[in-house]
Amino acid sequence: MTANLSAAASFLATHARLLDRRRFELLLGETDAAAVLAAVDGYRNTDGGYGWGLEPDLRAPESQPGGALHAFEVFEDIAPGTAPHAAKLCDWLAGASRPDGGLPFALPVADPAGCAPFWVQADPEEATLQSTAFAAAVALRVARHDRAVRDHPWLAGATQYCFRAIEELSEAPHAIVLSFAVQFADAAHDIHPEASELLDHLGAFVPADGLAAVAGGSEGETLRALDFAPLPDRPARALFKQDVIDAELRRLAGEQQDDGGWRVDFASFSPAAALEWRGYATVRAVSILQRNGVLRPSRKALHG
Repeated sequence: MTANLSAAASFLATHARLLDRRRFELLLGETDAAAVLAAVDGYRNTDGGYGWGLEPDLRAPESQPGGALHAFEVFEDIAPGTAPHAAKLCDWLAGASRPDGGLPFALPVADPAGCAPFWVQADPEEATLQSTAFAAAVALRVARHDRAVRDHPWLAGATQYCFRAIEELSEAPHAIVLSFAVQFADAAHDIHPEASELLDHLGAFVPADGLAAVAGGSEGETLRALDFAPLPDRPARALFKQDVIDAELRRLAGEQQDDGGWRVDFASFSPAAALEWRGYATVRAVSILQRNGVLRPSRKALHG
């Protein structure tokens, strides 16, 4: 298993947004949390939420649950450090939530330019498991090192919403919903041991090989085992045999392109998003390979 981190750095320099270049540098120990937080602050609104294309296919300026997901990813990156705006993001999410604790998939968009239709057409009055789980899962991972997030009432309400929604599933949900639900249950396990029952329930819907076709997506768009369980030594890994994970890690390392970056298999909805998703995917691939012990934290580590 090899990956060329120098080529990845060059790809990010020529294709990626500043945020993903900073996240990559942080992975390699070449910058600090302050630099990454400064990059994500450009997407922050005065209401405490995040917009402006932090979610690449949602380029409108308004704060959105999708923006919250990606902001929390940055706050997870900087552990054990904490972000001064994390609790304020929870405040914003509390205001955006429905009375049952769930989050709508998206809030109204004034200018849909560069926005995927599924964001623009979402019902802002209806909470969904997908949006609540994608925000709560990464917030729970941040909560491991940030007490302000762990103790925030929004997270408690969102967690209970997800528990109820997952318990009510009687058939396999859409693959993307299933992936976020599994990630939520995995993250919730640290604070709520009873989440192991949720994982058992969801596990009945997860294919043994991890391959879940994305209905309504691009041709060939498929979620894989590392989308459900990207990290070692986590409860979700028990859903897959080790040989499945090993094969997926080899596949991920081998998917680095000649230009040094990784691709995505889903559609992008603007020229900017097409580039930004590749930058995001490249950082994600390097992070997964590194955290699974495939790469050492240095761009000189492996050349293939």
